[in-house]
Amino acid sequence: MVEEPKYHESGFYLMRYRLRHYLAEYFGTLVLIFLGSSVVALVFLNPDVESESWLLINFAWGIAVAMALYVSMGSSGGHLNSAITISAAVYGKLPWHRVPGYIFSQILGAFTGSALTYGVYRSRFDPFDNGVRSVSGPTATGGIFCTYPNPYNTHWDSFFTEMLLTAILVFVVQGIFDPEMTPAKGFEPFIVGLLVTAIGMTTGRLTGSAMNPARDFGPRLFTAVSGWGSAPFTASGHYFWIPIVAPVIGAILGQGAYGLFIIPNRD
Repeated sequence: MVEEPKYHESGFYLMRYRLRHYLAEYFGTLVLIFLGSSVVALVFLNPDVESESWLLINFAWGIAVAMALYVSMGSSGGHLNSAITISAAVYGKLPWHRVPGYIFSQILGAFTGSALTYGVYRSRFDPFDNGVRSVSGPTATGGIFCTYPNPYNTHWDSFFTEMLLTAILVFVVQGIFDPEMTPAKGFEPFIVGLLVTAIGMTTGRLTGSAMNPARDFGPRLFTAVSGWGSAPFTASGHYFWIPIVAPVIGAILGQGAYGLFIIPNRD
């Protein structure tokens, strides 16, 4: 049992201290989604930046990941991702009783981050889509917040892609933070951000590279209650479940593969 702090005796401080893991996951995910979805809104709603949009989007998402990790790592471990949370619990790195609180905080943070992006860019939506919120077509705006697959993908294509990308993400992250390897001490958030940028630049046009159930479900829920109707959940053959399930399987496989096959040199 973790000993309660003997300083700052106010009840409000003690409450925040007991909730510190969940507050860090909430605010870290909020920062991640606000910065990430805002750069997508910038590109979608401002055609004049279209020429460099792919680089801009992926580098901004990478920076968003780094900033979100700096906010949360010291308190919660900086999961910011429900697949990583579940995988950590599966391998004994996180107590199971914390999992529901982590996931709820991540989804709520993602929902709030989306709401803030919408608030900042709200005046630009109506001129772009004439007040008709949609997830497909030339004036679709749903993709600003959550992911939708390439129309040429089958569900199996998308499922495999999300599972594989999440496995690679978690596999490499294990090496970045492994003290027995060559960890980038002090620079871990930026290296993880570069990893996310690399994944997005190479495969992002296939599924949007969700790799994170909370990152996709929170914003999808926001759009469903903010004018996009049921389309975020019914579009692309009810695609919404794939960015929830596939990353969890991928994270478990990625973390397991690292522990099984990567052995530090102890000679």
